[in-house]
Amino acid sequence: MNPVLAAESVGKRYGDRVVLRSGSLWAEAGAVTCVVGRNGSGKSTLMKIAAGWLAPDHGNVRFRDEVWERPRLHRLARLGLFYLPDREVLAPGLALRDQLRAFAGRFGGDAEEAAELLGIAGLLDRRPHGLSGGETRRAEVALAFARRPFCLVADEPFRGIDPRDREALGRAFRALAERGCAVVISGHEIPTLFELADRLLWVTAGTTHWLGTPAEARHSDAFRREYLGAGLR
Repeated sequence: MNPVLAAESVGKRYGDRVVLRSGSLWAEAGAVTCVVGRNGSGKSTLMKIAAGWLAPDHGNVRFRDEVWERPRLHRLARLGLFYLPDREVLAPGLALRDQLRAFAGRFGGDAEEAAELLGIAGLLDRRPHGLSGGETRRAEVALAFARRPFCLVADEPFRGIDPRDREALGRAFRALAERGCAVVISGHEIPTLFELADRLLWVTAGTTHWLGTPAEARHSDAFRREYLGAGLR
């Protein structure tokens, strides 16, 4: 395996609290990797370190064969990484049309295609304050699609949105992967993530466990017992 993005044996602590002892993540071109774990397990910290948003205490990040002991988001972004955090990223003063066209013009994407795929073609003259939560998230993923990244890291993109919006996001993530993008997504929405994922990574007790495909993950006794629970086996 030659991953586009890899965070290897990274750790992070805040004072006396150890969030990650040794976490690793690999994202392959053309595949969707889903990161799961309970609240407080360290999965968002792992995602932030992999994207260069947060510096690890130890370990390193490798993106497109360049190794970083202290990765920085702006440097990884110049190389083709798009980080979608669990907060709004749209520019509040600009209409969606202008934002999409700016990304598409800068990076060679197609603003109209992105808008159609995410179902926001009728919203392009609106500014972010006029959008619902689900519309906002679809618009943010449309920006990522217009960016044409080598790697997309999305932290809990399905949180708080309805099934229709989840379907639109899932189609976009799969379309990005089919174009060769390495897609990394975290979340708690197990049915949605299991349907979308090519590979699953479980973050627990400050470390990580690669579970393989969703079908393989269901055969992990520890994962079923400690995370999935009886209702999702």
